[in-house]
Amino acid sequence: MGAENTGFLYPFIGADERDSGALLTELAASARAKAAESAALQQSTLTANADQVVACGAAMAQRFAAGGRLYAFGNGGSSTDCATFAALFANPPSDGRQWRGLPALSLAADQAVVTALGNDVGFDLVFSRQIIAYASPQDIAVAFSTSGNSRDLMTALREARHRGLLTIGFAGDDGGEMASSD
Repeated sequence: MGAENTGFLYPFIGADERDSGALLTELAASARAKAAESAALQQSTLTANADQVVACGAAMAQRFAAGGRLYAFGNGGSSTDCATFAALFANPPSDGRQWRGLPALSLAADQAVVTALGNDVGFDLVFSRQIIAYASPQDIAVAFSTSGNSRDLMTALREARHRGLLTIGFAGDDGGEMASSD
């Protein structure tokens, strides 16, 4: 079995690395640099899209006030993002005040449902079928994707729009198909 080319992730980790102290120092520095880069990207994205973020928040508040629920979905690492996102709405962190949780669900959280749908109807429909089963027009559908091109997410967003849900997409890079869809 050949060696995988993963050196771009941590170029300072060589096959012959022997100094664990130096390695740990470099790993810690790398983690700090990545965290700083991520925070800077988040801040610049929020600044560049402030009007959209405010409008989106207002639209979400209207849907929640009308009894709406939030359904979040994504694949792989994005599924953990959607799980965290839904959990923050359902169980907001305490800052000394009592915040009422809002109805929110990660559609990727139930392995039985995801794997049954993937097996029975195909993976491209795992989230759209849940939208069909659970959602109402006052609800919110939020998709998370690193590429913005996942067929299952795009299918679910189209189904959600068709059913009158507020649809929101978080995508990396240039947003892919998600950014260019209505």
